[in-house]
Formats: sequence, C-alpha cells, structure tokens
Amino acid sequence: MNTTFKCGFISIIGRPNVGKSTLMNHLLGQKISITSKKAQTTRLPIRGIANYPQAQLILLDTPGFQLKYQSTLSRRLNDHILASIRSSELTLWVVEANRFTEMDQMLLKQLPDKAKVFLVINKKDLFHHVTEKQAFIKQLSLLYSFQGVFVISAKHHQGLEELVREIMHLLPESPALYPEDMITDRSSHFLVAEIIREKLFRYLGQELPYVISVQINEFKDTPKLVRISTNLLIEKASHKGILIGKNGEKLKKISSKARLDIEQLLQKKVFLQTWVKIKTSNAEEIALLKELEL
Repeated sequence: MNTTFKCGFISIIGRPNVGKSTLMNHLLGQKISITSKKAQTTRLPIRGIANYPQAQLILLDTPGFQLKYQSTLSRRLNDHILASIRSSELTLWVVEANRFTEMDQMLLKQLPDKAKVFLVINKKDLFHHVTEKQAFIKQLSLLYSFQGVFVISAKHHQGLEELVREIMHLLPESPALYPEDMITDRSSHFLVAEIIREKLFRYLGQELPYVISVQINEFKDTPKLVRISTNLLIEKASHKGILIGKNGEKLKKISSKARLDIEQLLQKKVFLQTWVKIKTSNAEEIALLKELEL
C-alpha cells in the first residue's frame, strides 16, 4: 500500500473572467472566492486549502492579470501574481474555450520559461465540435511547453477529477502544511466582506461595484447567532440612491442574498446589518497595498 503524502502550492492564473475563482471553489468543495460575470472581482490573492487522503493542495486564486490599465495597485498585484508563479510547484493557466485574446497572449509571455504549467481550457461547452477543440488545443500547445492540457467545465464540475489526479502526480512528497480542517488562511471577516462584494457585483450596474468598499464594523459570534454590521462605502452621494434602490429594495436584496451565503459559510444563523456611507479617503487602496506587503 502506497502511503506517500504529497503537498504543494498551485497558482491559478488567467485573464479576468475566465473562471479561475469558480475552478478554485469547486476544487475546494466550498465557496471562498467570489465569482461574477464582471471582470476583476477578485482583488487580492486568496489561498485555499484542498485536503485529500493522500495530498494537500494549496491553491492560490489570483486577480485577473491587468496589462491594459496600470496603477500602483495593479502593478503591485501583477508583481504578486508573478511571485506566486515562481514560488509554486505548478501553475494552472486558465483560458476560455474557443477564445484566445491579446491579453491571454500577453499573460503567456509573463510565464517563466521553466515553470511547470497546466493549460486548463474552461467552459468546454463553448466548443461546438470536436474539431474545434482539437484545433484550439493545437494552436495553444505551439505557444508553450505545457506539462498537461485539460478541457473542463468548472461550473458543472466536468473534468476536475482528472485534473486533480494529475496535479497530485506532480506535487513533491511533503507533510501537510495546514490542519486538515482548514480550507483557507483568510479570516472570516475577510470572507464575509468578499461575499457582500460579490452580491454588489451581481445586482448592481457595470461601474458602481468597483467604487464601493465593504467595511466590517462588528463581528460578534455567539453560540446561536453571528451579528455582523457593515458599512458600504461609496464615493459620491449620487451613488446612494442607486445602491439603496426604490423603497430600499435593492439594498434589501443584496443584504438578503449575502446573508444566506454567509450562513452557509459560517454554518450558523446570521443577523446582517448594512449601512451606506460616503468614503472620506482612499484608505481602502492603501490597505490593499499594505496587505500585499510589497
């Protein structure tokens, strides 16, 4: 009987909105990374820990690599992504089936020459015929020496078993680095704020979610109930009516949907209060830069 245990770091990279966070959540079997059809919803790298009888996979969900719009924060995030690739045993490069863009090409050029990389083609239902799939794989395989190519649907959990099996095959022998009941190194406060951000992206317009910050004021865990109070910080007074909605219906919907997901995360009843306030500084970006420790 083979009792060898393996453990290692796996970076998940790709342009925005190709399904990186969905893939990570399904590999973990639990939602810790927010998802949205809008790009750039993940702003900080999130470490997830997938525990198996024979291995521990430490997964790093990175923000979508930003090459078009450069700011101090986006440059720091890009540097952090590249550092995570260099320190990982394996990188999963996620692309969208039947769609290879200039941004994909630019990101590919950032990969170190000797990095171990799996090409993960997500949203397999976008292939209408097997010849399309074969041609797409051939096209991308000419661009880099991949350790493996996998065609999956993260959303529908198709092709993930083979992917996990091959990830384990490449990982080094090592004891687990985290307790087996731990699924992330992020705090409950962070995950709660991320869930609320996800609902903002899902139920508001194209631009507004990007300028709203979520601030946790109170997080009181009692035996039967978790009481959470949050501020939704907006940049302009004119945003308040959009966020609250007619008769408060928009904010109620966002809060209700967030509360259900938070209850599932914490496995406990939640009392959630949300308040809308105007930002007084760019403290959030400063905090993000500080958290990256760069």
